[in-house]
Amino acid sequence: MDFDNALERVRKGPEGPHIGAFFDYDGTLIHGFSAANFYRDLIMSRKVSPLQLAETVVAGIRGTSNEADFERFVRSALKAYAGHTEDELHELSNRIFTREIAGQMYPQAWQLLRAHEAAGHTLVVASSATWFQIAPAAEELGIPNILATPVEMRDGVATGRITGRTLWAEGKAAAVTDFARNNDIDLDQSYAYGNGTEDVAFLSSVGTPTALNPDRGLTRHAEEHDWPIVRLRPRGGAGVSQLVRTAAGYTGLFGGAALGIATNLGRSQRNMVDGMISNASTFALFGAGVHINIVGKRHARAPRPAVFIFNHQSEFDLLVMGEVLHGGFTGIVKKEMAANPLFGPMLRFGGATFIDRKNTDKAKSELKPVVETLKSGVSVIVAPEGTRSLSPRLGEFKKGAFHIAIQAGVPIVPVVIRNAGEIYWRNARAIRQGTIDVAVLEPIDVSEWDPAHLDSNVAEVRQLFFETLLDWPKG
Repeated sequence: MDFDNALERVRKGPEGPHIGAFFDYDGTLIHGFSAANFYRDLIMSRKVSPLQLAETVVAGIRGTSNEADFERFVRSALKAYAGHTEDELHELSNRIFTREIAGQMYPQAWQLLRAHEAAGHTLVVASSATWFQIAPAAEELGIPNILATPVEMRDGVATGRITGRTLWAEGKAAAVTDFARNNDIDLDQSYAYGNGTEDVAFLSSVGTPTALNPDRGLTRHAEEHDWPIVRLRPRGGAGVSQLVRTAAGYTGLFGGAALGIATNLGRSQRNMVDGMISNASTFALFGAGVHINIVGKRHARAPRPAVFIFNHQSEFDLLVMGEVLHGGFTGIVKKEMAANPLFGPMLRFGGATFIDRKNTDKAKSELKPVVETLKSGVSVIVAPEGTRSLSPRLGEFKKGAFHIAIQAGVPIVPVVIRNAGEIYWRNARAIRQGTIDVAVLEPIDVSEWDPAHLDSNVAEVRQLFFETLLDWPKG
């Protein structure tokens, strides 16, 4: 089964909270295994003794052919937790997620989760990992329920032991069955997704199992039992080819910017800025091997001027907007971007407005000149979320862009960007080759909006982004 069919199956299936959507974590929602990230961090910080490391390595070498083997391995590994407070483990898990694991999440898993959410299903992560390994990703992915191997805590301090049964093989299946019984979940109509041979019992506990990124053992079992097999695309690491493309992309960025300015010397600064934007975007994307597929191009051309708002996952979004609009615009960006060695100089030359997001009153005053910019005929681009997200998840939309559109008497034009995080996620070290999809939606007339009561209007626009990402418009 391909991924689109997996989405369609959910959309056409039964709805309601009595339907569960159970997801394994390691290898299913993320590419790789979170325990390795945790243990590596503890080793680097010298919080794992040589004896603990040796015990864990030996337990790993023995393998995990049954639940007893896995429990022995977990008991060895969890000794590294001993003596750490709950707050310390929270801090560790959030740091590792932001720095590493967020980049390992399968972007398509987000779409699958949102399809289940739209159907009103109860979302659950069921994993042999600990709660600390899972929680930041579950929050980012919008999964409210976590079933995990329990870590023993005494007076807020980890003992280094588990309490209860590990959620591996039959243990995971039992935890899912208990959760279903306690939450009125109909397992016969529910969905489960797992990747390992040990997930057979877990997947067999529901009516609609799916082998998601399965290993060889699970692939064989799925084929024998006619279970759907779906494979997601990982972002991938920073190999030599990615590093070469990254270098080529940055060369194109600066070379294109210089060429755009040079070819417009003697003309107005607006001409030089437009030349810089258009050439820098086109050359950088070409050098990096990134293609832009645009739906709704006509809305990017007219009406002008307008406030173009876009969802923000990547520094590449600025290049995407440059390629979509070509010129005739400036930007509103956070003040920290002024110090960015790559985009800062170009943003300053292009007349961008830098705002202090931490000071609301100051930000409002900094936005006042933007209204005059719009009235002069120059469009403005804004990311209403204010900062890049770690996943395709939409943050809350701030109201600044909507206020200036009302004051300037221009429309809002939503620009929905998909896949930018796959190409260059927030903490990426290298650019991946690929295609970024862009949908430029119909302009929104804000002339009748009341500036004092914008909450519902802004929520409707944000929902428009959400629905577009969930059900992409046809070209």
